[in-house]
Amino acid sequence: MFGSIFGSVEQGIIYAIMALGVYLSFRVLDFPDLTVDGSFVTGSSVAATMIVLGYNPILATIAAVVAGFIAGCITGILHTKGKINPLLSGILMMIALYSINLRIMGMSSETSVGRPNIPLLNSETIMTKFTQFWQQLGIDQWLNQLLSYTGIQYLPKTWGIVVLMIIVTFIIKWILDRFLQTEVGLALRATGDNQRMIRSFSANTDSLIILGLGISNAFVALSGALIAQYGKFSDVNLGIGMIIIGLASVIIGEAIFGTKTVFRTTLAVIIGAIIYRVILGLALRIKILDTGDMKLITAIIVTLALVIPKILERQREKRRKARRFSERFTHTAGKKEGDQIAPPRTD
Repeated sequence: MFGSIFGSVEQGIIYAIMALGVYLSFRVLDFPDLTVDGSFVTGSSVAATMIVLGYNPILATIAAVVAGFIAGCITGILHTKGKINPLLSGILMMIALYSINLRIMGMSSETSVGRPNIPLLNSETIMTKFTQFWQQLGIDQWLNQLLSYTGIQYLPKTWGIVVLMIIVTFIIKWILDRFLQTEVGLALRATGDNQRMIRSFSANTDSLIILGLGISNAFVALSGALIAQYGKFSDVNLGIGMIIIGLASVIIGEAIFGTKTVFRTTLAVIIGAIIYRVILGLALRIKILDTGDMKLITAIIVTLALVIPKILERQREKRRKARRFSERFTHTAGKKEGDQIAPPRTD
């Protein structure tokens, strides 16, 4: 059980970066961006290809972020300059990225012919670099010894990846929080709320949408690059259904923790991504389910996350109405009683 939860938390923190990107496009810009399914693989394919070719993994990850940013900007240009429906713009870019990703991964072979996957089993990645550094600190032995006293049977080989991902994810969260509080960030949020009003203030909403989608897909590509290095492979089908996973993380986080401030919302998205992965990991431990049922489980989790908050809100509204009716009835009854016992006027 602990092993399953630990692995889910590791993956959840990495996918949280992707969920922050989906939050930026879906919630802030109000843009249903299906580019995510393609840009996630773009990030993983660029990083994997450059690592196989001998580039530094940090440089490969930065290149993946740039590639994701460009992909998002193109989607924004298709929508704003080409006047294409937002949904269709994302679908067109997602389809185009499938072929582009095959070409990118093909660059890792001598023939440069498109290839569907790249293994990274014997390659040096950010994960292996940081894990080697972490293990020299001796913190793993101390933590595992502490856990062994609690009777936990499974002890992770290293805590380094979790620590690294927490650091990276919260740096991304800090950057996003700060960005959304800048003048450009506020204009971006206002564009998502009421584009026509912002345009009336002479703001260039087209540039804001392109920038927002670029940043969103840069986060998604970063998540893809880290997942490829975490799983030690990149596959052209790695991004299928990624937009649903991102939406599930956003919806679960918002339903549990609310959206009162930007800081709280982005934190909710991160925790939502972890909760989603933990639920998925625990669900797969049920014997009648297997990995082929992941999409079904995802659909059920998203449905519950959408329906349950509305049911709870209706229940709260009923209780509020009942309390207001009770207070009004008590006030009216007290007033009538006061009228009955009021002394007669003598003048």
